[in-house]
Amino acid sequence: MVIGVTPVAPMTPEAALLRVIHCLDRAHESGFKTKAFVRALDVVRTADAVEIAERARDERLGELDGIGDTTAAVITEALAGVVPAYLAKVERESVVAITDAGAVYRSALRGDCHLHSRWSDGGAEIEAMAATAIDLGHEYMVLTDHSARLTVAHGLDEERLTNQLAEIERINGEIAAAGHDFRILTGMEVDILEDGSLDLADAMLARLDVVVASVHSKLRMERTQMTERMLVAVANPHVDILGHCTGRMIGKRPPSQFDADYVFAACARFGTAVEINCRPERLDPPRELLDVAIEYGCWFSIDSDAHSTGQLEWQPHGCDRAAEREVPIDRIINTLPAAELLAWTDAATAN
Repeated sequence: MVIGVTPVAPMTPEAALLRVIHCLDRAHESGFKTKAFVRALDVVRTADAVEIAERARDERLGELDGIGDTTAAVITEALAGVVPAYLAKVERESVVAITDAGAVYRSALRGDCHLHSRWSDGGAEIEAMAATAIDLGHEYMVLTDHSARLTVAHGLDEERLTNQLAEIERINGEIAAAGHDFRILTGMEVDILEDGSLDLADAMLARLDVVVASVHSKLRMERTQMTERMLVAVANPHVDILGHCTGRMIGKRPPSQFDADYVFAACARFGTAVEINCRPERLDPPRELLDVAIEYGCWFSIDSDAHSTGQLEWQPHGCDRAAEREVPIDRIINTLPAAELLAWTDAATAN
């Protein structure tokens, strides 16, 4: 199954470069290649369009700082009215594969409950993330930028979050005016502090549609302490989803240690969904813990944890894992329409 939207000619140089960046992000390429295309995109956006066209015609694009041979070829071919050869190549090579069983889960998903924008550590504006989600067939997305404690991710304090809520309202108005039923839901990925409290005041948490709570610090905390920390967070009535529960990075960082029976029993008791994180380096929880969560009758959310438009296409990774472990589809909250999802979060808050 092919996931995504295949570009067709004609397309502008800006659109072609953006699509290449999208595909490189989809392929989890975060190194030199992506940065080279981002630099070229900045040049195209700031330079005079007539000059770009003339330089392409005269094969002088490479004289511009930030334009290399490959990016020059993409710009030139786009101006010529054809799909650039390099774009066609990365489109083919970055397709997100999915099993037949996983496709059943993917087709059931209505939205994505965990993703980031440039307001924190994401690489795309809110509008770009929403446009991509619409192209992918989503009915909604939950914008969950980081809370202030995660300074490395430029997390949002209460003032910035308040400003973001106003911005989401504005963008939703524009989306509705354009005739789309799609909706951006408000949210945040809130840090679980060492004592289990959350990195945002209750009054602000209450204003959000969906709250994802995640551990980002002291990941090597002793098992009993980590269990208690997570239990306090899971029991918080404002928490809707427990994000990437072990914090592992496959091949780089081992999973945190906690008592899965206690934590997942609490998730089931308090109506907190267990996230099936789709990032290839996370795939969290691991299979054996996912089985425990299923046994306790937990709710689940299959989320991309995207930090760019291309990464919004990563949900098949989680769908394949869910299909493999036979997660009940009717226990996955983002198979619900937006109104029912919000009703579910309200019910969970009341528990």
